[in-house]
Amino acid sequence: MMRMVPYTLDSGETVLGVEVKLPKTTLLSISTGRGYIMCGALDVSLLNERLRDRDIIAGRAVGVRTLDELMEAPLESVTHKAESLGIVVGMKGSEALRIML
Repeated sequence: MMRMVPYTLDSGETVLGVEVKLPKTTLLSISTGRGYIMCGALDVSLLNERLRDRDIIAGRAVGVRTLDELMEAPLESVTHKAESLGIVVGMKGSEALRIML
């Protein structure tokens, strides 16, 4: 099952949350037009190394089970491109999304 949820940030901008229920796990992602944050399934090393030419703006939060938790969780890792925009490890997901707008 898949669910899509719009979230309005403090700035008034809308981002899109996607929840995909899979056997024994749930994939969580919230995206803007430029980048996204995701649950622990995101492989930041892959994005930074093998896909570095794509300059993907992304962050990963671990231990989250809902989209609301993903918005509030501190990022555990971020891509190099995200870092270049000021998105840092420890930043809340919602703060990172504001920068990604």
